[in-house]
Amino acid sequence: MNKYFAAEIKDIAIEVTRYNYPYTIHVGDVNNITYKDGVLYTETGNFKTNIDLVIFGSPCQTFSIACKTERRIGLDDKKKSGLFLQCYKILKEVNPIYFLMENVASMRPDDRDFITELMGVEPYLINADKISPALRKRYYWTNLKPNKELKHVDVDLNDILNCGWSDRKKARCLAVIDSRPNSTPVKMFHRYYSTGFTTLIFKNQKHYQDCVKEYEKLSGGKRKITASKLDGYMGHVFDGVRYMRQEELEKCQCVPVGYTKCLTRNEAANVLGDGWNVDVIAWFFSALNIM
Repeated sequence: MNKYFAAEIKDIAIEVTRYNYPYTIHVGDVNNITYKDGVLYTETGNFKTNIDLVIFGSPCQTFSIACKTERRIGLDDKKKSGLFLQCYKILKEVNPIYFLMENVASMRPDDRDFITELMGVEPYLINADKISPALRKRYYWTNLKPNKELKHVDVDLNDILNCGWSDRKKARCLAVIDSRPNSTPVKMFHRYYSTGFTTLIFKNQKHYQDCVKEYEKLSGGKRKITASKLDGYMGHVFDGVRYMRQEELEKCQCVPVGYTKCLTRNEAANVLGDGWNVDVIAWFFSALNIM
């Protein structure tokens, strides 16, 4: 690869890119980019260049089923999911040989169909749990066509833990919320058990069972209660629960161990939650070797 341009505004995402790929050319806000007559115009400078491959994924928050219904406005959100339209504009201006676009599989069907019509290709639907220890169900719109199927890799969450035990075969989908951990063990368990967000690791299977029994006692047998009802809890049953460590998070995204070591654990969780599963993308890019 001769040149790689990156349009990114998140400081910690830029930091980890510079740590691993210092020759990346950072071009700032995607809203300030155009391409015309062989020149890439950006807020950090203009570059006369040919571009063969364009890849992008607009923020997914207001596409995702995880978003509150009233905020799930998809392409109407110009600051997040609606950035797809700006990326699409650049894609049409560049008209590259190859392209790849990714986003959440839980978007509304009308948003998915609108994107499909513009991109001109049907999306691949892939859950990265096929090749990694974490769930990650995503749509990929691309003209890259690997000549081999994505090979199944037999790896579960418990296989990659440094210590401890999980009741889940696969980690829940990594998300930015993993970078905002709750501070008390009881509320850590509450978020995990009642909301479906984040992934918790227990000391062993019995520890998990004890936590379930204690929580159901506190909640009166209800699966969902408000976190405030747990204020003032003085017990110790939940002590020892933990979130996934930095290298465990990296393994969930098939990122090389140590890739995010320039960041704190919570910063790494933030950008890994934003990111793509490396081995899924590598599978798509395998088609470049035969074209």
